[in-house]
Amino acid sequence: HTGAGKSSVLKLINGLVPHHTGGILSGEISVAGRSTRTLRPGELADVVGIVGQNPVHGFVSDIVEEEIAFGLETLGIAADVMRKRVEEVLDLLALTPLRQREIHTLSGGEQQRVAIARALSMDPIVMLFDEPTSALDPEMVGEVLDVMVKLANEGMTMCCVTHEMGFARKVSHRVIFMDQGRIIEDCSKDEFFGNPDARSPRAKDFLSKILAG
Repeated sequence: HTGAGKSSVLKLINGLVPHHTGGILSGEISVAGRSTRTLRPGELADVVGIVGQNPVHGFVSDIVEEEIAFGLETLGIAADVMRKRVEEVLDLLALTPLRQREIHTLSGGEQQRVAIARALSMDPIVMLFDEPTSALDPEMVGEVLDVMVKLANEGMTMCCVTHEMGFARKVSHRVIFMDQGRIIEDCSKDEFFGNPDARSPRAKDFLSKILAG
């Protein structure tokens, strides 16, 4: 359900919690040997990329190519390296024909691809996706999920909050099921989807509804 704590898990991984949200953090979270307790999101941007539900809220430039390059500029990446990375992600996400387009003229699916490209240009080791298709029209959902499938097939480590169970079954290796702020299930994809009767009562009820559909 909404409010179960899924987005909070992602914000813990990239340091938004507690640095931008406040609160008390207990325990330790380490990404590539870096503690999110001591480092803010900007200091983790080269190892953790995040893409949210509505990319428009995070854009700072008007033109596609400039938006993708913005994060690299803030890190002081050398111009030749920056150009190479921008070209790579434009090609990877089929955005080259749109590189000089104004972002507000793009479709929702295209805008989400720009957001993914911006995060990927930083060359992270893990990508976080917080319900990246929830704000899209149905015909645009497949466009974004296809990009994520491609990233998964190329070996990118991804943590994805999603209600798209068909996508989760196709791409995931590990499934974490949450309810009321707690992790109820943490197992492999095959265990979660392939053996509903062995799951907790809450997860079993969930699976009975989505598998029936």
